[in-house]
Amino acid sequence: MGTWVMTQVAFAQKNTDALAQQAPLADCIQFALENQPLIRQSAIDQEIADRSVRSALAAWYPQLNAGYGLTHFLQLPVTLIPDATTGERRPVALGAKNTSTVSFSLTQSVFNRDVLLASRTADAYRAQASQVTVQNKIDVVVNVSKAFYDVILTQRQVDILAEDISRLQRSLQDATNQYQSGVVDKTDAQRARIALNNTLAQRKQFQDLVGAKQQTLKQLMGYPPNAQLNLAYDTLQLATETALDTTLLANPVNRIEYQLLQTQGRLLESNVRYNRWAYLPIVNANANYNLLYQNNSFGQLYSQSFPNSLVGLSVFLPIFQGGRRVQQLRIAELQVRRLQWDLAALTSAVDAEYAQALSTYKGNLANYFALRENQALAQDVYRIINLQYRSGIKTYLDVTVAEADLRTARLNVFNALYQVLISKLDVQRALGLIQF
Repeated sequence: MGTWVMTQVAFAQKNTDALAQQAPLADCIQFALENQPLIRQSAIDQEIADRSVRSALAAWYPQLNAGYGLTHFLQLPVTLIPDATTGERRPVALGAKNTSTVSFSLTQSVFNRDVLLASRTADAYRAQASQVTVQNKIDVVVNVSKAFYDVILTQRQVDILAEDISRLQRSLQDATNQYQSGVVDKTDAQRARIALNNTLAQRKQFQDLVGAKQQTLKQLMGYPPNAQLNLAYDTLQLATETALDTTLLANPVNRIEYQLLQTQGRLLESNVRYNRWAYLPIVNANANYNLLYQNNSFGQLYSQSFPNSLVGLSVFLPIFQGGRRVQQLRIAELQVRRLQWDLAALTSAVDAEYAQALSTYKGNLANYFALRENQALAQDVYRIINLQYRSGIKTYLDVTVAEADLRTARLNVFNALYQVLISKLDVQRALGLIQF
């Protein structure tokens, strides 16, 4: 497997019928990136983040509002008004029994730290949502790849056992014929039957595992559980994909986890500035236009209007809040300092993870090469002993042992190949080579 570098995911939609024909690993990953619930949720979260940013930035635009009010006085309010001749204050009912107001207000934010924070952090919030999606996609690629390899390993084990069963059936027939001819005793046929029964039981076990592991793969892909999924793979190609450049060095900056922390750092630094702005005033410009209707007769209420309008500027300056602003600023600064330690811890963890993954990969690769050689040797040993048995030189017990060794060697090779491929994925992930 080469390095996964996907700077832009623009996969064409594939239906389950098309995928069910032949599904190599690339198609399984493509399907998962389009249909896995976690990926779809991440895409929705990205859209939510974008909408939230736009909603916050909308406060920079003029805010236009309209209002309507209708009042009927059961008893008019009374005001004491001085008499023009005597100077004595007399109660006078003022106003009309019916009043109605239609108002329009326009407010423009001149300075507001909440809106300014939204403006400064818009790109960071969008980047954070995008990076979370990338992180989830990387998880999907790794998990689907491992599950894919696990399924084909088990399927290949079933195929190997099926080949052994055919060979054991021929051996059983040969041993039975020789026993009936009086060449050998019945123990050869019995040993052949024992070996065949054991292999049949082992194959049944692996066949059941194939179905279970396929369901796990479908779940990781977001694939319909009852739909057919036929995996396609090339054993020779898998063997060539074990290669990996082991001279590369881990760089934490390439890891999406590190990039997420950097984005979080940008947001925390903006939060520090936000708390510093708490000492600045909130300034708004406003304008109002009102239509006032009043009449003692409700039917004539809207026959005449008395408009009024105004423009103004409002300034709100917090002077003393019991030291809360100072404490909030200190908290924001401490959060930035704490994040620096998160970055340091992640850097150390990435180095340790890469060292462990690389060590495991090298060990698995060496084991794979050794087991491939053992398989070739076991194949040759079985061929020779089988010829010697047919020539009467070796006993059937020797053949049985050679067959068991060959079967074990073949199964071990594919198990080792699986271990190499998944450990290679762990190395690539540790290096940050799986990118989108």
